[in-house]
Amino acid sequence: MRRYLRLVTVQFRISAAAGMAYRSDFLLEGVMTIAWAALTLLPLAVLYDGRASVAGWTVESALIVMAYFMAVKAALEGVISPSLIDLVERIRTGAFDYVLLKPVDAQALISASRFEPWKIFDILGAIALAAYAFHRRGLGPPALADVALGMLLFVAGVLAMYSIWIMFAAASFWVVRLDNLTFLIGAIFDTARWPVHVFRGVWRFVFTFIFPIAVMTTFPAMALLGELDSDTALATLGGSALLLVLSRLVWRTAIRSYTSASS
Repeated sequence: MRRYLRLVTVQFRISAAAGMAYRSDFLLEGVMTIAWAALTLLPLAVLYDGRASVAGWTVESALIVMAYFMAVKAALEGVISPSLIDLVERIRTGAFDYVLLKPVDAQALISASRFEPWKIFDILGAIALAAYAFHRRGLGPPALADVALGMLLFVAGVLAMYSIWIMFAAASFWVVRLDNLTFLIGAIFDTARWPVHVFRGVWRFVFTFIFPIAVMTTFPAMALLGELDSDTALATLGGSALLLVLSRLVWRTAIRSYTSASS
């Protein structure tokens, strides 16, 4: 485990150094990130215009969901997506052969191959938005136990998103060109900005169990608000762990079917 943590640290330092080499671009990306965060709130403002609550969610509670959405999206665009897009490109060009020659697990290496360090601005924006939402509620800061559970479920949500991404990316071992993969996952993930209770019928089922945006944003937000029961919290952690195991099985199956570009 320590070996892989060292690997992630080294890869992050390399990406950070590359990003800071062009400081004006780094700062511009930060400004654009802040502008995007502001624009993200516009649909929420329109939805809650003249309404005290929607599907049982007040605007302050919905802002917490939005904060988690921003944080998970930062993890997606800052770590998961760049690395796995790089995987698809390596498979297409045959450069994945060199990954397999390294004396570390290929999935661990490829999952930490690229970072976008300026996405830290998204994380800071998410924290600021959550703090504003709690201030607006007027009930004081959340309890430490709720913060801990909210952070734990945030990690579970990121792992769920990673698991889904790795399974989609593994398809490139069989179907080399997956140019629209990022747009497809991004379009589906955009629904995570809304509490899952906004959706009804089959869509709520889909966004809870098939593409679990509830695990990524709604349930962590409920945990931070102190409104999540223990059964749902345990089910969320179990579901995330199950997705992680499934993604590992898909990855190993894909690796076995990989034909070296040099063979």
